[in-house]
Amino acid sequence: MSNLPLHDNIYNWIVNFLESHQHCTKFTGSVSYTVTTVTVAASVIQESGLGPACYIVAASDLQVSHTGNVIIKFADDTYLIVPAANSATCQD
Repeated sequence: MSNLPLHDNIYNWIVNFLESHQHCTKFTGSVSYTVTTVTVAASVIQESGLGPACYIVAASDLQVSHTGNVIIKFADDTYLIVPAANSATCQD
């Protein structure tokens, strides 16, 4: 994010949102935050308004290291497809 031409106020707002985001779980009417909340240390927070934009920024420079491998980016998921012929490149 810091490499984007964002106004300081917008950048600081995004950083504050990402740094202060917490998570709880609701299941059958019970909410886990009554016990504790957990801080989320992620650049893409699913189902947030900023999630899609953060994903685009985070995944924008991902590229394959070896010819024949393919990266597929969709919504907030990234898949690396390595054909059997390139299985030796998996460690890379």
